[in-house]
Order: sequence, then structure tokens, then C-alpha cells
Amino acid sequence: MSQINKLKIFNDPIYGFITIPNALIYDLIQHPYFQRLRRITQMGLSYLVYPGANHTRFHHALGCMHLMQKAVDVLRFKEVSISEEEENALYIAILLHDIGHGPFSHAMEKSIVEDVHHEEISLLFMKQLNVEFEGQLSLAIKIFEGDYHRKFMLQLISSQLDMDRMDYLKRDSFYSGVAEGNVNSERLIQMMNVEDDFLVIEEKGIYSVEKFLMSRRLMYWQAYLHKTSLVGELILTRILKRAKELTLKETILPCSEPLQFFMQNKISLEAFNTITLDLFSQLDDFDIISALKSWQRHDDFILSSLSKMIINRDLLKIKLTSEKVAIEDLNPLKERFALENNISIVDTNYFIFKGKIKNQAYDKEAEPIRILKKDRTVEDVIESSDQLNLKSLSKSVTKYYICFPKQLI
Repeated sequence: MSQINKLKIFNDPIYGFITIPNALIYDLIQHPYFQRLRRITQMGLSYLVYPGANHTRFHHALGCMHLMQKAVDVLRFKEVSISEEEENALYIAILLHDIGHGPFSHAMEKSIVEDVHHEEISLLFMKQLNVEFEGQLSLAIKIFEGDYHRKFMLQLISSQLDMDRMDYLKRDSFYSGVAEGNVNSERLIQMMNVEDDFLVIEEKGIYSVEKFLMSRRLMYWQAYLHKTSLVGELILTRILKRAKELTLKETILPCSEPLQFFMQNKISLEAFNTITLDLFSQLDDFDIISALKSWQRHDDFILSSLSKMIINRDLLKIKLTSEKVAIEDLNPLKERFALENNISIVDTNYFIFKGKIKNQAYDKEAEPIRILKKDRTVEDVIESSDQLNLKSLSKSVTKYYICFPKQLI
């Protein structure tokens, strides 16, 4: 195929036209590993609350690459030298930053794949692609791992004000209809600069940073930690745990071969070889939904009841509170549910449980968002801001929850 045929354009509802900068990026997008992202929703089970939130990680990855193109243009205009090789590496790293996500994003990490973070799987995918593309991803991997000497490049990919966050806030706000999450990514990128090898925002962009942090806080409460999205993900995690438990007791559950493999085997990071990675690359949301549709008619009371909840959107009741919940408070509910459904107290843990969620828009312990003042000094946005609420945004807010079947109300 000639070069020219690979310089395609995507039409994106957020940014308009997104251009593919070169043939290598086109080939990476065309790769089955990347095409799989079309079948993984960006916001997990949030569509149970916001019916429009059906957009995918494929959308998001292209959006991030588009913002990175804008950032490179702005920084070069401000005389930050970025070579063609570095530019390409930035595009590759941001394009592939989420490639390791499992079905419904985070539910897999807590149930089927044992404590393996999606970023670690992304890196495994990148390394495998690097073999296939004969070393053309080496610099992208170096930047992604934080091993490259120009530190600001990693900040563009992963920091408290990176292309990833800028795209997902804007995109998730658009598709969910939660207008409070909308951020002005164009202005934020326009205000970017590099000082002493750190990414900085020029002082006149401080209000855009404040709005960005506020939007992030509101999106967490209204969308990502919305109680219905939360209970949906908690139920899905428990379904997969139960399915794995039954499979390990040699119950054969109807599901796709890749899903069967991850249920039959305890997969840690060390166990991820090329075969495991290939099987993981065949997993997407469709495997899970298809399995749930079968499992809702299974003989196992726990598996079928929980599967029906997701399929029919008839979820557990979830109550949020600012007070810690004592484990003893759940005992009367557990005893009643066990009696009514003829199951053991241990099995009621699948239906009646407690936990907590945290929301922190700005992490003071992490790499700060740096503001470049007119006298060329640099300070943390918390110090620069005249907004008192920005200091409160750096405090972690914890809420506690309990979940239980509706019939116990």
C-alpha cells in the first residue's frame, strides 16, 4: 500500500477532523490489538446511568493523539526543540497508553486478572508491537516507562494535566451529558510551555487549570463514582469472581475461549507471555455481556441472580454515607437474606457488602501542576491560585457505601 493511502482522516464529534500523521501510526491503528479498543467502552457500566455513554477507548485514544499533535505544535512554536523521532514517539505512546484495558475497563483488574494493572499490560502490548514493527516503538516505550532524559515528555502522557485527562474529561462530559465536566483543552494546551525540562502552564492560564480541576472533581462525583455506575461495577466484579470460583471447582460455564482461559488460570504479571497476551487481546465487552446472558439461566443462585441484575438493570440498592459502616450492621441483613434464599452466610457476601470511595481532584503528593510566572519563577498551582477552593480540591474526600438487595429495605 502506498504511503498516501495511509494518511487518513477521522471525523470526531469533539474536535472535528483528526489526521493520522504518518504510515506507522496508521499501521498501529489498523493492528488487531488496537482495533479491539472499538469493543471496550470508555466509561464501563456508566451507560446504565447515562444512556449516551457508549463511546469507546478507540475514540479516546485517537482524541489523545490529536491533543498531543496540538501540544507538539504549541511547544515548537515556543521554541521547545522536539525532533521528528521524539514527536513520533509521543504520538505512539499516547495512542497506546490504554491498550492494556480489559473488558469494562476496571472490573477485570479486580477479578479475573490477578492484580495486574492495565498500564502494565499496555506496556506488554507495546513491547510485543515493537517486535512486530522491528524496533520502531523503542523510544515511545522509553518515554512511557519514564526512562527518557526529557522528563516533560512523560508529563504530556501521564501527569495531573496530561493529554489523557484532557481528552477523557471533555469526551466523557460530551457523551454522558454531564456538562460540568467540560474542559477547555485548547486553551490549556495553548498555555503550555517547558521550563527546566518540566511541563508548565503560563500564569495567564491559571483559571483554565482551576476550571480543569473543578471539572475533574465534579465528573468523579457525577459520573465515574455515580452510585449506579459504582454498584454496576461492583456487581460485575463479583460475577466474575463467582464464575472463576465455580470454574476452579470444575464447573464448566458457557463463555468464549479467551474468557474460559482467564477463569481457569491464575494469571499474574509474571505469567503474561505471548500466548497469554494474545488471548487477552481477544477479550472485550462482548465476551462479558454474552457470558452474562448465558449465566443468568445457570443453576448457581449467586451467578444467575447477579447476572440478571446487570442484564436487566435491576441492581442492588446502594446507600452512600459520610460515616464509616460497621461490619456488624450488615449481619441482620445477611441473616435475613440467607434464610429467605436458602444460602449460607458466607455466600451472602456476594449480595451484601460495604466499602469506600475516594475523590481527590488534585494530589499534593504527586508531580505538581507547575505555573510559570511572568518573572520566570515556577510554583505549584496550589500556591499560585487565589482560589481558596483549590486548596480544598487537594483534600481527599471519602464516602462510605453499603450494598444490599432491594427486597431487604
